Parts: sequence; C-alpha cells; structure tokens
Amino acid sequence: MGGYINVPRAPRAEDARRTESIKLYGPDAFEGMRRAGALTARCLDGVSDLIRHGTALAEINAFVLEFASAHDARPATLGYKGYQYACCTSVNHVVCHGFPTDKRLRDGDIVNVDVTLIHDGWHGDSSRMYAVGKPKRAAERLIQIAHEAMMRGIRAVRPGAHLGDIGHAIQSYAHSQRCSVVREFCGHGIGQVFHDSPDVLNFGKAGTGPELRAGMIFTVEPMINLGGAGVKMLADDWTAVTRDRSLSAQFEHSIGVTSEGCEIFTLSPQGLHAPGIVL
Repeated sequence: MGGYINVPRAPRAEDARRTESIKLYGPDAFEGMRRAGALTARCLDGVSDLIRHGTALAEINAFVLEFASAHDARPATLGYKGYQYACCTSVNHVVCHGFPTDKRLRDGDIVNVDVTLIHDGWHGDSSRMYAVGKPKRAAERLIQIAHEAMMRGIRAVRPGAHLGDIGHAIQSYAHSQRCSVVREFCGHGIGQVFHDSPDVLNFGKAGTGPELRAGMIFTVEPMINLGGAGVKMLADDWTAVTRDRSLSAQFEHSIGVTSEGCEIFTLSPQGLHAPGIVL
C-alpha cells in the first residue's frame, strides 16, 4: 500500500513510530524482511489461481486472510486507518487502494493486487498486475511498461546514489513510452513500521534527495497511467481512479540497500512477476 504525497496528512496512530530520519538496518532486520517478503510473494503467487472471469474480488480478500492465518501472519491493511480489507484490488482505471468487494472480474480486465503481510513483526509489502483472459494489446503494453519502470527504479538503487535517481529512472522511462506517472502516491520506508521514512517518489531529478546508504529498506512502487497523470479520490476516501478513466498499472517490491546494490525481498518464488503477461 503506497504512501500519500502532495495531500494533507492526518496523524495516524498506526504510523506513530515513523520518524523523519531514515533508519539503517543490520543483518537481523534483512533476514526478517526476507521471511516477510517471501511470504507475501508466495501469497501473490497463490492469488494467480483466482484470476479468471467471474471471480469476485472478495474471494481474493478471503484467500489473503486464510493464507495469512495459515502462515502465522496478519495483513497490515486490515484495520489500518479504518481500512476494512486484507488487501487492495484495483481494476482497470482504479489507480490504487480499491476495495475487494463483490464486484466480479471479467475477461479483458487488468487488476492490481496489493498485499502486505506482517510476519514476526516485519512487513512484506508487494503488489502485482494480473490479466483476466486476454486483455487488449494496450493493456498488455501498459503492464509491461509499469513492470519495467519499477525495475529501472530498482536498478538505480546502490550506495552513493540518491533517492531522486529512482524517481528519475521511473519517470524518464514511462514518459519515453508515452505514459504518465501518478504523483499523488509514492513508495516508502518499511520494516517494523508499515509506512516509514523516506518517501520514495516516482518522479524526480537525478542526483537529488538523500544519499542512499547500505541498510536502508523501502518500497519502490510506481503507478503508471496509459492516459493523463491526473487522479481523483472517490467518496470512500480510499479508492483513487484516473481522471480520464484511462487504464492504470502498478507493481511494487520491498527492497534493501546492500553494499553492492540492493536486494529484492518480494520476488516471486515461481517467477510469476507479471502473471498472464509474457515480459
């Protein structure tokens, strides 16, 4: 679940341990994040079996709840700031934080499923795009672009680089593909706190922002629109949609900065990085 930027922030009891300083973690924390991240990735692998015509989004929510319970974990979103679901399901023009309701998937839909599992106190946060049946080529292309944008942001991570390098890599690639980058939401520090410092913007200027250091842990999660970058919030105060109703796609990994680059904690054990799409 992405952090908010460029909008007023109300105090959150859930983020009470967030500080403005960027934490540096040691080997024990990296091991905790590996376990939590691997569990979340396995959950998202399991979700792929539910992505078909006629599946209710609520069935995905139920699966995440059952998976978490069976693996001594709990969904971080459940009860977070009043959110009532174990995951977010964002279909077609929904940018993020869509509710897993009784709405059913249809052939041609694309859907982002965003899961954060807390295991032994550590948060594994990841999201993936799934395709229902055979989507239109424009939707397939958008998914490919969103995945590559995330990976380019991740490849910019190394000690001595800057946070702005991540956003610059994401933005420059998305724009080169004639897509837009959502600016209202961002990646965030993570660990034993769900949303921590720093905010990891999906746009920016290379060489700007805090310097990256080994031991930092955060998410990279660009939201890429096929049309304009504008979004609006629905009346539920959670669901964000594209203003022009164009398709939107998002991927997210939790990563840690290492001495040589970075480690991705939430890789799919089955290689299902973009289920239904050949990358």
